Amino acid sequence: MSQNEIESNVVAIEKYLRKIDWIIRKKGREILNDINITDPQFIALQHLVNNQQLTIGELSQKMSLACSTITDLIDRMEKSELVNREKDEQDKRIVRLVVQSKGLEIVQQVLEKRREYLSGKLAGLSDDDKDILLRNLKYLYEAMTDET
Repeated sequence: MSQNEIESNVVAIEKYLRKIDWIIRKKGREILNDINITDPQFIALQHLVNNQQLTIGELSQKMSLACSTITDLIDRMEKSELVNREKDEQDKRIVRLVVQSKGLEIVQQVLEKRREYLSGKLAGLSDDDKDILLRNLKYLYEAMTDET
């Protein structure tokens, strides 16, 4: 394979990854509309479920938003009974964000609907093709996370 063909493939792969990401995000927003939760609230819930008991500062860094913006977001999420603020066991000056059962249910519901959507789109692939796709996506992910 020539260098031009390799570069052309990389350009195409990056383009399709962006398009797939956009479609999945768009589908996720449609699902969120049915649940009556905002995109930033869902993103915050995902971070909190995956990282458990972050502080507002830590969540602010993960979402690349100002602490004041995150504080307002968490205030609304607390009123909706999605999260709680709890004092750290070791250091009472630190306040941790804890996902309530309602927040966890929403994350599970949205992810389940996304998986159902993706499963429907993958229905035309053979099991072998799905295995190959999975292996290659996993390889790409591991190669990219190896950089950190």
